[in-house]
Amino acid sequence: MSDILIDVKNLEKQYTTKIVVKDASFQVSKGMICGLVGPNGAGKTTIMKAMGGLIMPTKGTISLFGETSEKGLAHSRSRMCFMIETPYAKQNMTARENLEKLRLQKGLPDKSKIDEVLKLVGLADTGKKLVKEFSLGMKQRLGIAGCLLSDPEIMVLDEPVNGLDPEGIVEIRELLLKLNREQEMTIVISSHLLSELSLLCTDYVFIRRGEIIKKISADELKKECHEYFLIRTDNDSLVPAILQNKLDITDIHVEKNGAVRVYEKTDDIRLISKTLYENGIIPVELHMHDANLEQYYMNMVGDEDVQYNKSTDVSGVS
Repeated sequence: MSDILIDVKNLEKQYTTKIVVKDASFQVSKGMICGLVGPNGAGKTTIMKAMGGLIMPTKGTISLFGETSEKGLAHSRSRMCFMIETPYAKQNMTARENLEKLRLQKGLPDKSKIDEVLKLVGLADTGKKLVKEFSLGMKQRLGIAGCLLSDPEIMVLDEPVNGLDPEGIVEIRELLLKLNREQEMTIVISSHLLSELSLLCTDYVFIRRGEIIKKISADELKKECHEYFLIRTDNDSLVPAILQNKLDITDIHVEKNGAVRVYEKTDDIRLISKTLYENGIIPVELHMHDANLEQYYMNMVGDEDVQYNKSTDVSGVS
């Protein structure tokens, strides 16, 4: 059996004349925490709605647990949970009452599951406190508790930390990490906060104006944002061997265009330049790169996309 649980291929969604998602393709494997990263209006929610069957794609396919037929997708979605946009709850009911109502709606027989999920999300002691008195973070955790009632294998969460204070963000992050590590739950989460997702995700899909512009693992992202020398020479192919043999540098990455990234001895650019020159290699370009997460995000999505305004939205679709 394949470890690929979600396979989105060439997905497109169009409303009248506006294409809000264009030719989107990505995969989510078992055990991943996959972050859909992009500014408001980028198409993250639209992709999640298509995955959940809330909207029909204009083009493309979605495979869930290997199923692509309408009947197969419906069955696969019963093994998943979706919290898209603001989680719904009756404001004049307690957390327990809300979950009991949801349990009956879903036809779930095990009443003890309510106590289990309330404890898991840290709401076991809320007692008779009404949801309208909850903080935003507590409401988000209640939404996640509702998702967990049916023991899902995949959780899909749309901006679950949006609007939360720092304490609330930490609570949600720790809860999701716990679910992933202890229950091996696969999670797809969207956000415009790369700095927060960087503490959570194993993989990232960057989205801008409805198009996927980059797919990258957590390790690769760390490399991208780590301080390094970028080296271009008159003979790039020899650079890695020279640096390894002469300076014992092993943390090296060769880009597709042949340029070399060096992640060691970043405090001695002269030594690297001198060593290359002494071995018959002439440096054409040699400079320090120290992009942080914020700058990396800006480079990915662009200033104009970060400065989102409502004129780019379509009937509330994001």
